[in-house]
Amino acid sequence: MESNRGTLVCGEVADGGITTTTRELLSLGRKLSHGLHQPLTVLMIGKNLREAAKEAIFFGADKVYSVDNTSFSSFHPDYYTAIMAEVYQQTLPVIILFGQTDIGRDVAPRLGAKLGISVTLDCTNLSIDPETKHILQTKPVFGGNAIATWTTESSQPQIVTMRPKAVMVDEPDPSRKGEMIAFTLPIDDSMIKIRHLETVKEEVKGIGLEEAKVIVAGGGGIGGRDGFKLLEELAKILGGAIGVSRVPCDEGWMSVKLEIGQTGHIVSPDLYIAVGISGALQHMAGCAGSKLIVAINKDPEAHIFKEADLGVIGDYRDVLQPFIEECKALTK
Repeated sequence: MESNRGTLVCGEVADGGITTTTRELLSLGRKLSHGLHQPLTVLMIGKNLREAAKEAIFFGADKVYSVDNTSFSSFHPDYYTAIMAEVYQQTLPVIILFGQTDIGRDVAPRLGAKLGISVTLDCTNLSIDPETKHILQTKPVFGGNAIATWTTESSQPQIVTMRPKAVMVDEPDPSRKGEMIAFTLPIDDSMIKIRHLETVKEEVKGIGLEEAKVIVAGGGGIGGRDGFKLLEELAKILGGAIGVSRVPCDEGWMSVKLEIGQTGHIVSPDLYIAVGISGALQHMAGCAGSKLIVAINKDPEAHIFKEADLGVIGDYRDVLQPFIEECKALTK
């Protein structure tokens, strides 16, 4: 068999263009491909993909496989996995990159099982060992309290999901040229194990957590739904988003869609304000990538203070109200 070469990115498309996470993967894939002196390929599944394919080339792709997904009106994991497996057979990449997104977390393990190889989830950095040319995969472990580097020496490709916001996006180069290939895969009922019955869309207001540069997050120390009004006011002034730890979700104070942690969103904002959050490992696993963590808690022994860059000991109401007034004054 031909030896494995290059990097394959599983691209995602939204509103006619590639997503921010896909831009990050292409920027990372470009660096890996340069290090290996091998090509960068991206697969995109959707509708009317020509402009998105051009954008992928501007961000570093040498070749774009596009699949007009007319058979399914929305994401279908079995179909995506089958297409990824076929494109893998044609491109034989050294590494396959997914985002740590709903699609990546669903398809990457399925593809690994189909190809009989391991998968590394939620990486924050990839690099190439200059001597062995193996991919070094860095990710948080033990709830974010340590960083480990993994490598796979015996099997290819190496399948990895990358945490959003872990990679800086390179500037696009509109002068880049690449190859666009329309790819089709006949749908066999044997490859479809899941039937899509219904899609229920929840109205999303404000900035998405993964996209937010500022997040004001509240925990059990807020005490109830009413307390989040203060946090929401601060988030609005700072142009940020509201997040929560597990307790407000379990208590029914806030929507589970806002949860940050191992069982929720993984975020990496510029500023993360943790209010009334104890700092449990499960929660910190979701926000440890934040550039600056500010903790507000009345318990001086709260674990969050060991994780935070700045800490304020006190009742959040006494701390936030004057802070909000100061922020209002600065924005006038």
